[in-house]
Amino acid sequence: MNAPRLVGIVYNSRAPEAEKMANMLRERLGLQDKGWVRSTSELDEAEELAKDTRLIITVGGDGTILRVARLSVPHQIPILGINLGRLGFMTELRVEEALEKIPQYLDGDSWVEERSMLQVRLLNSHGPEPSESDSDGSLIYHALNDMVLGRGAIARLVRIRAVIDGAYLTTYGADAVILATATGSTGYNLSVGGPILDPSSNDFILKPVAPHVGLAPGLVLPSTSVVELTLETDHPAMLSVDGHFDLPLTAGDGVEIKLSSHRANFLRAHPPAYYYATLTRRLGFDQGVEGFRGIEY
Repeated sequence: MNAPRLVGIVYNSRAPEAEKMANMLRERLGLQDKGWVRSTSELDEAEELAKDTRLIITVGGDGTILRVARLSVPHQIPILGINLGRLGFMTELRVEEALEKIPQYLDGDSWVEERSMLQVRLLNSHGPEPSESDSDGSLIYHALNDMVLGRGAIARLVRIRAVIDGAYLTTYGADAVILATATGSTGYNLSVGGPILDPSSNDFILKPVAPHVGLAPGLVLPSTSVVELTLETDHPAMLSVDGHFDLPLTAGDGVEIKLSSHRANFLRAHPPAYYYATLTRRLGFDQGVEGFRGIEY
């Protein structure tokens, strides 16, 4: 007879209140023998546990979820997020309601939302801890939020050649270029004036940051698109994937970006329209002048 599958709890290692909440959840939900608790800095220790895990509860914010996705996505484990941060676009529950409401999720009164991801393949470069490698040895990463190719420590714009489906688009002269998923559309992309996509969308966004030359508006690309970005500057640049992999690039290096075959799963109880019902609150637009996020385009 197979043992019952486990429930994992991962908390933000930089927030003391998150650890306290994680341990309280484990005790109140009776998960002492049916679960495990780790901080975001201990995720390597949870690799073996993930094989027998049916759900991961995160205590933190969207950054905590991005870290956990590297563990959960290969095993198709749903994530249930408790928000201790400010925005929490990916989280499901506020901290003050978590202890009361989580049992209904564990009892099956919920549904699984799938979110698309990007596959980022490095061309002519090497980086640490790739998700996988292609048959030609190229390194491949998977992004739930976004990938950013931009300037490094030197405060000079970078020149980035952009090609979509084999057709030359433009050469950006900018601080950076972002490729964002629907999930990432409310992140860095939003802060530089990009559009917000419905979270169920498989489309993705190409958006330059502070462009000096080239197209300034963001482009919404269909899920079938393949984008190639090539660095054409003679000073170093950086590639960031979900804000956790930071890889130095030099002139001639590039990336190929397309829709990933991987999907991130989130456990939900609210209807899909809840995203829109809470959008302005998560953006901080309904908290008066002091809480106003101040993005107007």
